[in-house]
Amino acid sequence: MRITKETKICIVGLGLLGGCYAQKLRALGYQVMAVDKDQTSINYAMEKNYIIKGSTDPSLVKNADLIIFGLYPQALINWLETYQDLLPKGCVCTDVTGIKQMIIDKIKPFLRSDIHFVFAHPMAGKEVSGVQNSDATIFKNANFIIIKNDDEKAMTMIHQLAQLLEFANISYLDAQEHDEMIAFLSQLTHVIAVCLMNCKDNTHLKDYTGDSFRDLTRIAKINEDLWYELFIDNKETLLAQIVQFSMTLNDFKEALQNEDETKIKALFRQSTKRRKEFDKK
Repeated sequence: MRITKETKICIVGLGLLGGCYAQKLRALGYQVMAVDKDQTSINYAMEKNYIIKGSTDPSLVKNADLIIFGLYPQALINWLETYQDLLPKGCVCTDVTGIKQMIIDKIKPFLRSDIHFVFAHPMAGKEVSGVQNSDATIFKNANFIIIKNDDEKAMTMIHQLAQLLEFANISYLDAQEHDEMIAFLSQLTHVIAVCLMNCKDNTHLKDYTGDSFRDLTRIAKINEDLWYELFIDNKETLLAQIVQFSMTLNDFKEALQNEDETKIKALFRQSTKRRKEFDKK
């Protein structure tokens, strides 16, 4: 299975990520269609030449070889329950959702066996939503995660898709590993940013703040509907990460209370060393 210029690609859900996929793939000359419940989003994507055809009618997927679902977790489950009979036999499907195990568990009992579904997670985004804010450059040098399964040919196609989108690093994880990693790297960091913005009235703080606070709280501008779903659907794993973080924060608090110079500086050195790993090319 390979993506060629003859491959018909359909994106279901023209939000930010769906729009970014469409923008990049169309710029490369691929045949990109889209389904979205909002005709305004379809019209915008057509005007910008992100897609060659679009519709609010899900039956458009009948013409596709590769279907990319840019939907929220529950919306993806609902769509498959309702419309999976429209998917062509032998098509390859993938997604962009931020959690995996819950979705896989929910769809496994009813998903057709003749559909090649490879779950994936583009580790890129913005603090805004909608196809109107699409910017495919967010993929360049970002990470891409493919959820492992036994369908090697379909995984190869999604690996190729990530390469076309210019992701710098492509990794393979199982669903549980992915959700544990995301709970720490993404969900916990959003929890911390939200708590920072809520722990003190910041009406006048914007007049005094520096880069540190701005950098730490950038992701506090949050899509409440999406992130509520992600947190609830990965609740137990995220709660475990919050507990671990709380213990680490408490250790630092005790070291500060005790003026434990040795421990505090050791923590500084460790954090500096670990953070430098992110700066390596």
